[in-house]
Amino acid sequence: MSKVLLVTGGSRGIGAATAKMANAAGYAVAINYQSDKAAAEAAAQGLKNAIIVQGDVSKPEDVARMFDETEAALGKVTHVFNSAGVTGKSSRLVDAPLEVIRQTIDINLMGAIYVSREAVKRMSTRLGGKGGVIVHVSSAAVVIGSPGEYVWYAASKGGVESLTFGLSKEVVDEGIRVNAVVPGMVETEIHARSSGDAARVERIRPSIPMKRIGKPEEIASVAMFLLGDESSYMTGATVRVSGGR
Repeated sequence: MSKVLLVTGGSRGIGAATAKMANAAGYAVAINYQSDKAAAEAAAQGLKNAIIVQGDVSKPEDVARMFDETEAALGKVTHVFNSAGVTGKSSRLVDAPLEVIRQTIDINLMGAIYVSREAVKRMSTRLGGKGGVIVHVSSAAVVIGSPGEYVWYAASKGGVESLTFGLSKEVVDEGIRVNAVVPGMVETEIHARSSGDAARVERIRPSIPMKRIGKPEEIASVAMFLLGDESSYMTGATVRVSGGR
């Protein structure tokens, strides 16, 4: 069976690195983006059997359309990598605008739920599918809590891990495995673009036991393991890739 991977938030960072690595390994790839088409096109450049698909994961109708467009162009989706995410501008919870908190929850948690729900509808052997694999992106913030920065983000990713645990048990008899990769501090644009705190990376570095920042490819390689047959006896797992933090 041909492998078709839908990567949400695939235009940059961990998502883009995973899309590139998967494509090199023989997956057909759909790179989802919300608004930055140029970034998605750059991520897809040089890839074979790859498309870009616009869609806001916080909107169920967009999610369904993303799957439809992917399957029309590449075939049935067999693998999903849920990497779309935002943090919201860094602040204490009491100072955070409610719309920032809501957007973070809607994209990070509700988006993962909507995408997972659509994937199960299409992959479940109980519903006529042929099985598949879902991999979520959580965060080391789940156990750190991100006090003074974005506790709402940590909470949203805690929800993603609960989704991973529960859904993995719910659909394991329907041919679907569900796992999560848990990055620590990684060199991506999310710090400056989403949190508004470009200096955060260097500020956090001393607290990392390895004393360095991770690269998107280091997270992508673990995501590839979870997507692949090498992890065929794993479901409901959360794999921490955080330099010891």
